[in-house]
Amino acid sequence: MLINYICRHCQRQVGKLDRERVEVSELGLECLSEDDHREMITYDREGNMNIKTICDSCERSLQQHPHYHELDFFIQ
Repeated sequence: MLINYICRHCQRQVGKLDRERVEVSELGLECLSEDDHREMITYDREGNMNIKTICDSCERSLQQHPHYHELDFFIQ
């Protein structure tokens, strides 16, 4: 199973894991609320997991421009 970490803002791949089997506790996902889990984690047709995260570039932009947090999308 591939586990893809994708930036929720710019859609760039932040990282990936290629594991035959993985425990949720290894990824730290057990800390997520049910709503966060639904919002952040999806599965594709092949059964690969896609986890929404934030890349360093978008994180810096949010720190420099805090009002971007109010927007659904700030990358044009």
